[in-house]
Amino acid sequence: MQWTLVIPLKPLARAKSRLADTADDGVRPGLALAFAQDTVAAALACPSVKDVAVVTDDLLAGRELGALGARIVTDEPRGGLNPALAHAVAAVRETRPDSAVAALNADLPALRPLELARVLDAAAEFPRAFLPDAAAIGTTLLAAAEGQQLHPAFGTDSRARHRAGGAVELTLTAVDSVRQDVDTGADLRAALALGVGPRTAAAAARLLIPGS
Repeated sequence: MQWTLVIPLKPLARAKSRLADTADDGVRPGLALAFAQDTVAAALACPSVKDVAVVTDDLLAGRELGALGARIVTDEPRGGLNPALAHAVAAVRETRPDSAVAALNADLPALRPLELARVLDAAAEFPRAFLPDAAAIGTTLLAAAEGQQLHPAFGTDSRARHRAGGAVELTLTAVDSVRQDVDTGADLRAALALGVGPRTAAAAARLLIPGS
């Protein structure tokens, strides 16, 4: 099964506020963009991925991620993360009504294409499936097979909310790069230990973070 990934990205000026303990206001937008660039580049290199749609209203992010090969979908609802994802999936399915789609976080800078392929191949066995994040509280990937609705429920306790909504929780091992999102300084250090993409590595080196 070939997937279309939908990756949401809020305006960079408002992104990653929980990284304030590690990066100040002037640095966080660049970090958020680096995370997204490395995430999109790895996703596009995944053999199970047909294409990537990024839903964002940020002009810089749209330009940079579009240059990598992503399709840019504007956040027309402007009602938060879940409406943005639903809108992007609808835009994707205007031309491919039955395409398999998966929502993927934009802050997975250590993402490995082959690990992502393992997750997507496992998700293909179910109508809807999700992968919990490294903290086992949130969700980094939510998948809907061909002809199925995504029904995103990202936000606080999204792992429990997706499970309660009928999505199957994937319990794969050795897919740490798909689970390690970055919200805090501790998360960033964990991602660096896994090995991040080149843009995040360069940004972290400028912050003099150990291991970068």
